Amino acid sequence: MVQRIDVTAADGVRLAAWEFREPSAQPARPVEPVRSAEPARPAEPARSARAARSTGAARSADPARPAEPAPAVDPQRPAVLLLHGLMGRAFHWAGTARWLSEHRRVVALDQRGHGQSDRPASGPYTREAFVADAEAAVEQLGLAPVTLIGHSMGALTAWQLAARRPDLVEALVICDMRASALGEASQQEWEDWFHRWPLPFPTQDAARRWFGEDDPRVERPDPGRGAFFAEVMHEAPDGWRPLFSRRQMLTARETWVHDAHWEELAQVRCPALVVRGLDGELGRAEAQEMVRVLPAGRYAEIPDAGHYLHYDQPAAWRAALEPFLDGIRATRN
Repeated sequence: MVQRIDVTAADGVRLAAWEFREPSAQPARPVEPVRSAEPARPAEPARSARAARSTGAARSADPARPAEPAPAVDPQRPAVLLLHGLMGRAFHWAGTARWLSEHRRVVALDQRGHGQSDRPASGPYTREAFVADAEAAVEQLGLAPVTLIGHSMGALTAWQLAARRPDLVEALVICDMRASALGEASQQEWEDWFHRWPLPFPTQDAARRWFGEDDPRVERPDPGRGAFFAEVMHEAPDGWRPLFSRRQMLTARETWVHDAHWEELAQVRCPALVVRGLDGELGRAEAQEMVRVLPAGRYAEIPDAGHYLHYDQPAAWRAALEPFLDGIRATRN
C-alpha cells in the first residue's frame, strides 16, 4: 500500500510525501496512474497549509478517497527518506521502496516543482529551499534518525542536509551525483536539450521510445532511461507532456552547477555510501575521491548501468545497498 502524507515547507509550499508499506501487496514497479494526473495546485497560504498539516491526516494514493489516519510509527523500524533527482518523482523509487519496506519505514518525497507537490511559479528553487523541504519531511513525519537515499540532485540535497543537520541523519547513500562544479556550458547544453524535446508526444510509449532510443543524447538504446521519463509524463489535451516545468528545472539546476560541493561533503559525519553506474555521469576517479573526502565513506560500482542505475540494474542496485543498510540497522540493535 502507498499512502500520501502532506508536508508543509517552511515557506508554506505543500509537499507530497508517500509512505510505502506492505510490500507483499506491491507490484514490482507500481506506477501512479498518469492518465488522470493533474497539475499541482498553487501553493496554499502558509497558515492554512500548516493548519491542514496539524490534523495529522494522510491521504490514500487515490485522491478520490477520504483522508485516513496517519500511519502509526514503529520506533524499532529504522526510517528511510528517498529523494529523487531533477525531473524525477517519488514513484520512481517504487521498486526500491518495495524491498526496503520489508524491514524499514520508507517514505519518498515529491520535491517542490515535481510530482504532486506544489510548483510555485516564483519559486524559490534554490539549494536552501530543497534542503529545507527534506528537513521538514524528516521532522514532520518523525523520521529521525533517518537514512537518506538520494539520486542525482536528490543526493546533493541529502548530503547537504546531513552536513547541516547531523542530528537528523543516521546514514547516507549518494547515487550518481558529482561534487565538482559543472559550469555554464553544462547549463547551456541542458537548455538546448530541452528545446529539442518533440512535445507533445502522441502517446506515453512514444515518450518512452524518444528518451530511451531517439534522443540525440542517447548513445545506445537505454530502456531504463526511457522508463524513467515515461513515468513523468501525463496526458494533456494535446498529447503527453512532462509533469514539471522545464523552465523551473533549469532554475533549480542553475543553483548548483556553478559551484563545487566538496566542502559540505567533507562535513558529513555519518556513514555514507557512494554508488555509481559504470556508464553514469559520476566518474570513477571523482567517486573515489568523494569516498576519501567523506569521513566514513564507502564505494560501490554497478556494471552495465548508466545514470538511472536503480532502473537499469535493480537487482545489482539492491545488492550494492543492502549490506551497507543492514550494517546500519545492526548498529541499532
